[in-house]
Amino acid sequence: MDVLDIARKLVATGPVCDPCLGRPFADRSFGLTNAERGKSLRVSIALADDEPYESPEREACWVCEGHTDRFDDYAELVAEQLTDVSFGTYQVGTRAPPLVEENERLFREDAGMDPEAGELFKSEFNREVGKRVGHLTETEVDFERPDVLAILDLERAGEDPSDHAVDVQVNPAFVYGRYRKLERDIPQTEWPCRECGATGVQLSTKTGDEPCEHCGGSGFLYDDSVEGFVAPHVLEAMDGDEAVFHGAGREDVDALMLGTGRPFVVEVKTPRARSPDVEALEAEINEAAAESVEVEGLRLATHEMVERVKELDASKTYRAEVEFGDEVGEEDLAAAVDELDGATITQHTPQRVDHRRASLDRIRTVYDISAEQVDSTHATVEIHGEGGLYIKELISGDEGRTEPSLAGLLGVDAVVTALDVLAVEGEDEDFDDPEYIRDEN
Repeated sequence: MDVLDIARKLVATGPVCDPCLGRPFADRSFGLTNAERGKSLRVSIALADDEPYESPEREACWVCEGHTDRFDDYAELVAEQLTDVSFGTYQVGTRAPPLVEENERLFREDAGMDPEAGELFKSEFNREVGKRVGHLTETEVDFERPDVLAILDLERAGEDPSDHAVDVQVNPAFVYGRYRKLERDIPQTEWPCRECGATGVQLSTKTGDEPCEHCGGSGFLYDDSVEGFVAPHVLEAMDGDEAVFHGAGREDVDALMLGTGRPFVVEVKTPRARSPDVEALEAEINEAAAESVEVEGLRLATHEMVERVKELDASKTYRAEVEFGDEVGEEDLAAAVDELDGATITQHTPQRVDHRRASLDRIRTVYDISAEQVDSTHATVEIHGEGGLYIKELISGDEGRTEPSLAGLLGVDAVVTALDVLAVEGEDEDFDDPEYIRDEN
């Protein structure tokens, strides 16, 4: 059966608008809209059968029930709802009425066609409304991860598209950078008090209105955090609803983070401004957090950067101030350090974290280690180690849980009195890969 014979059968099912007539043949011709394709078929039938050309009004179409006449209405409604939202990319999705989807299936089957031949109603609606949205907002469509997603609910709208028929989802925006922590006893993220459940109230009292003795009534164990110094500024700059701080691992609360800094991403949910001035934002953060935290290299990033940060397989460089329990000679220290250089270390879960870590043995490598003796009972040790290497235990031995260790090789007690992180880098690749930085063009 040729195309015109099939088209005659489709037209014979009842009043059918040009877009609905053209859709079943969308995979047989290119460069035309379904409306143009349907009109061409109808004209060809009229000429072949020597009959007058007649095209029903779209509102009268039994297949789409007039929805193909409302592309402009829905596009304008989407653009109106996005007036106060800054975005560069979008995507349109459609919830079609079940009756329309059933009509489409019957429409094709009655003509002996595959029920999914050509293009389906939802695909056409997405495309036609989508290209109009792009024209109205001067933005680009993105089928992978758009800045905004508009869902058209045709069933809920009935005959009035303005009747709450569009759900707009604003996807998160991301700012990447590196931070340095210049003050000890500042955690990376806010640390809620477990004793009061972050309420700040002494739960053991009958009245329930006395300040928590553990946190002093603040609800948090530490007044400041890297997150607290950074995230609120990013949230305000992007005019979002919530900011989530993601760090590439974390240093101990009592450790400094120096050198090249630690990678992080701030994820802002429901941002109304996606392209803040990152240089001004960086300066603002550094001024507010002076002498405690500083950030550098702020830039807009993609969603993939969050997973990259959270799953980073990083090597780290540390500087540890070490105190020995007895006098240590320079030659003995040099020999012990030489033994650890390039060594494979077995570490059972340290005692200080075994309440929140699985009890198991971890195998890690010391890539490089050096030591400078300060006096007979003090030294400065610099270690470049595989991610997950516990440095304090590498020094102390943790009562035999870490083998080998500096203390074990020297035969004296050794403890880290101050720890600084100097670098956090990807094991096998450049972490600051521009692939994961958002293209503002």
